Amino acid sequence: MDKKTFTAEEPCERLDVFLSSALGLTRSAAKKLIDEGNVLLRGAPAKASHAVAKGDEICATIPDPQTLDLTPQDIPIEIVYEDDDIAVINKPQGLTVHAGSGNLTGTLVNALLFRLKSLSSINGVVRPGIVHRIDKDTSGLLVVAKNDAAHLSLSAQIADKTCAREYLALCEGIFKEDSGRVETYIGRHPTDRIRMAVVSKEKGRYAATNYQVEARYKRGFTLVRFRLETGRTHQIRVHCRYLGYPIVGDPVYGSKKQKFQLNGQLLHACRLTLTHPRTGKRMTFEAPLPDYFQNVLGILERDGGRI
Repeated sequence: MDKKTFTAEEPCERLDVFLSSALGLTRSAAKKLIDEGNVLLRGAPAKASHAVAKGDEICATIPDPQTLDLTPQDIPIEIVYEDDDIAVINKPQGLTVHAGSGNLTGTLVNALLFRLKSLSSINGVVRPGIVHRIDKDTSGLLVVAKNDAAHLSLSAQIADKTCAREYLALCEGIFKEDSGRVETYIGRHPTDRIRMAVVSKEKGRYAATNYQVEARYKRGFTLVRFRLETGRTHQIRVHCRYLGYPIVGDPVYGSKKQKFQLNGQLLHACRLTLTHPRTGKRMTFEAPLPDYFQNVLGILERDGGRI
């Protein structure tokens, strides 16, 4: 077991939120630690919802990783960059990032276990090395941590909003504004637990997305660049639906009648900027749009062109 002690430099509304940031864990993983009695707040067991005051001492006992038979698999992946601390992957559409319930094969993690010699252990045996995720049917860049120090650094950058993540999406409809910002709270849909939705502050987590129009097409579509400030589940997809411009090809939040033959949403993580955990160097990575995305844009250019 590993014990870590922190002193809160600023107040925080919830203990699980504080611990998630401090340890680089998902909020659910932080809550699990707390619920299992592995976290002391001011020397006593606490609930995930307890507030943290400035100067409070938080002691977390992290159990040894569980063993799980995740099989390395020779799944083709594009490694954009790799060194002793990080790897940047251009994930293809259709590849799930990590294993879930009853699904221990065919994921990016299986591919990473085959390709890389080491991965961080902070997120446990199911999600080794995974600092942030992108949806199965979203393509593009994500960074993987090869050791725990790198993982903590990258998680802190995401929490501090110094890790910049940009996406390109083709949306249905014509955006009226050239740029804008969406701020809402996102949580589980009240009746469909598979979906996320814009909900009240009490039922969701704060989510902020900035957008910039790249091109408007006469057929009634807009190519938009999105920059995440937070990383909620399905955030860009939910915000696009909330604005009234769902992403083309989105089977969950898009139109029921699809305009093109697609296998998922036209959403691509095109640009990633981070500070290297060891060297402190600012690094930017870019990934071109996949062929199927470019093919749709080509159709729109030929069939009416831009506005």
